Formats: sequence, structure tokens, C-alpha cells
Amino acid sequence: MSKAGDYDLVIIGRGAAAFAAAIRASEITAGQASIAMVGKGPLGGTCVNVGCVPSKYLIEAAGDAYRASRPRYPGFEAMRPKVDFARLMASLREAVASERTSKYEDVIAAYDNVRLVEGTASFTGKDEVIVRESGLRLKGYNFLIATGSRPKVPDVPGLREAGYLTSDTVWDLDALPQRLAIIGGGAVAVELGQALSRLGSSVTIFQRRPRLVPKAEPELSERLAHVLRSEGVRVELGAEVIKIGRSPSGKSLRFAHGGEVNEVEVDQVLVAAGRSPNVSELELERAGVGYSQRGVRVYPTMATSNPRIYAAGDVVDQGIMAEALAAKEGAIAAENIYDHAEKEIDLAQFPWSIFTDPQLASVGYAQADYPGTAEARLLDLSWVPRARIAREVEGAFKLVVDSSSRKVVGAHALAPNAGELISGAALAIKCGLTVEDLIDGPHVFPTISEGIKLAAQSFKRDLAKMSCCVERKSIAVKVSAMSSSVKLPLS
Repeated sequence: MSKAGDYDLVIIGRGAAAFAAAIRASEITAGQASIAMVGKGPLGGTCVNVGCVPSKYLIEAAGDAYRASRPRYPGFEAMRPKVDFARLMASLREAVASERTSKYEDVIAAYDNVRLVEGTASFTGKDEVIVRESGLRLKGYNFLIATGSRPKVPDVPGLREAGYLTSDTVWDLDALPQRLAIIGGGAVAVELGQALSRLGSSVTIFQRRPRLVPKAEPELSERLAHVLRSEGVRVELGAEVIKIGRSPSGKSLRFAHGGEVNEVEVDQVLVAAGRSPNVSELELERAGVGYSQRGVRVYPTMATSNPRIYAAGDVVDQGIMAEALAAKEGAIAAENIYDHAEKEIDLAQFPWSIFTDPQLASVGYAQADYPGTAEARLLDLSWVPRARIAREVEGAFKLVVDSSSRKVVGAHALAPNAGELISGAALAIKCGLTVEDLIDGPHVFPTISEGIKLAAQSFKRDLAKMSCCVERKSIAVKVSAMSSSVKLPLS
């Protein structure tokens, strides 16, 4: 270690991007780089503490309850399991603590060259930060900003006075809200809305935009809304929450929809209106780092306008907030600092997933966003044999292809385990594969991932004239998007 206060790398933050950078920098330098990691709160940041880990735990538990009450096959009696919500949430918190210990606390303890500093860091200049709580000053040769994001709270009259939950605080609940309002229509809203509904809460989602998950392809967003409604979730699209107050039975929520103003009574309000980057306390102007309300501006190498300062993860001004992306960016930043690798991140090659049931996953361009000329095919999930066998046919695949090169530039799915299968599509886009390459590539039958291949085949032939296992190429057949009303018999 260098003398106290002087470091090769000062990392501001303690989440996925920060850990990935610290570990990669230590590997490259064989443990010789002196690293300070500054931050507050539990190690691990959003993902392990209040994001991916607890939400997926709750989603899986809710899925068990739902499947017991709605068996897919004849011959099984539906049973509504009794849910001990307090016990479930206690086990959730235990799982979070275990993951945090094994994947963060124990891991960083093995790196003698990394010093953990508790507190809030602010830049005093281009090569120094001060820890506000202790007054400790840390000089660095390089810096990484990895402070993550926080829930965005809309300015709704009465909201703060009435009280609300966010994706940071919902995990403290020990009693299931009998009536829950969710403000927002993105990943947090649909994941927690479906999960808590399946556990017995009466859930209403208020989304001010015309559809759920606006970054997704519209056909998939519409199908997801249909799934939620079919399970009893009330989905209000184009609805603006205009006032919230306390009432004798809980909270009163007033909203405008279609030119009318309505009111509902709920027990809890969950704010899921997006996230804001944690930039306000950094004093970035003093460091010469460009930023906006959307986050820190970076080059594809993760460098900022100050070449000695990099940024990674949710604090960056970019279109995707995901743990895996944050970790990738942290590692790239470390490699560019210490190996001068000049590696870049390409968001068009990076997949994301929302863990509803069915899952929504995407990689590459949406059809409307592609900068060139593109063709697309929409394949209803009912065309996939495995989906019919499993009696899970709610969903679709959409494939976007460049019209000239025939390269796949976007792949999107609403399907069981879509988050698992989208990685194959991401690799296809990264490697520049064409729609013909997807057709020629082998797929295991019967699997849900075969939907990607079937979507590719729909560019070339009429699927209604295929058996399950046709592999050879055929002459091109002009087909339109597959109709969601068409269901094929098992072959």
C-alpha cells in the first residue's frame, strides 16, 4: 500500500461496478495497485441488498403459491396455500445477508490492497476527494465513479405526508398490503406488482404512459399487460396520479384518466417511477467531469471528460440499468486504466430482462429505433411446441433484421425463462450472425429457445407448412407477422 491518503485508484461506490473494478485492477497489477473504496451502507450496492436478489427471491416464492393455486394440467386439484408473509420476508432478508457476506464481504476481505473507507466522498479538485463525515482526504492517480442510483420519487401532492414504499424499503414489510397502489410501469412495477398480487394483495398499477415497460417492443408490452390483467392485477395506462392523502382506512389516491378524475382507497403506495443517478453529492464540477440529471457522461471506454476519472454502472448516463452491465463496465474501466486496452462497451449488444412470469427479455434494437432499414417478424409463443406442451403460450418472440445485410440487430421475447435464452441472441448479434445463420444453427427440441429459430425461419417460409424438425433451407416465402390467434397442433 502507498502512504495513507494516496492511492493508485480511488473508487467511489461499493456496488457491482466498484467491486468488478477493484478485483480486475488487482488481478492486472498482481495486487500491487493501492485501491480505496469509499461508500456508505451495506456492501454490494443495489443488486444484492435491495434489487436483484430480494426481488427474485420474492418472485420465485410468489410463483410457487400461484402454480399451486392454478395447476396447468388436468388431474390436479387447485390449492391456495396459506402464506405466512412475515416468515417469508424474514427468510428473504436472511438470503440477502447470506449473499452479501459470501459474494461481497468475504470476497473483498481477501484483497489486502483494497481499503474500505466509510463515508460520502466529494471531489475537491481533479485528483482528490474528501470524505465528508471524517474529513479524510484521499488523493488518487485514477478514479472510478460508481455511486449507482436511487429510486426516483415523483412530486405528487400529499405523497410524502401520506407515506410510501420504494424498491429500497419494501423489503422491510412484515405484513402483506391488502390493497397496494404502484406508481410507475417499468421493471420494478411489473415484477413486484405481479409477485405481491400472487401472494394475495389487490394490486393496481398506475402508469402515466400509454403502455407498460416503454423500452420494450410494443407488441410484447401489450401482451404483458394482458397477462397481468388476466391474473387480477388492475393496470391503469395513461393514468396520472394527481393527489394522495391519508384516509380512515389507509390512503386515498386520486388519479386522472381519459379526461376523468377517479379515486381509490389503498393500504400502501409503492413508488416505482424509475431511478435517479447518485451525482448530487459528488461535486463533479470541481473535478471537471461532465454530467446531467441522467447521469455522468462517458465515452464508450467509460472515461469521463477528465481522462483520469472513469464512471461505471447506474450512475452513468445510459439507457440500461443492470447489475451485469455495471460489473462489465467496472471491469472495462479497470482494463483501460491499467492495460491501456481501449476497450469499449456497446449497449446494442447488451441484453436485459424483466423477471415477470413470463419473463420479458431483449437485446439490440427495437424495430422503431433501428437507424437503418429493418425487417421484423413477430412469432406468437403458441407456435413453439415446448410452450404448447407446457401449457404456457402467453407471449411472443420478435426478431429484427437489417434489410441489406440480413444481420440480426434485435431480438425480443416474452416467454418462460426469456432471461436465460436471450444470451444466445446476444451472442448472435455480437458475432454479426445473419437470419440464415440462426436458421442453420442447431437447437435442442423441444425448448422455448427454439422460438428464436422459428422466428428466423418465418422470414423464409410459411411455418404452417413445416413439421417440428424441419432444418433445411427453403426458397424465400413472403410472410407477414404471425397472428397471435393462430395455434398449431402438436406435431
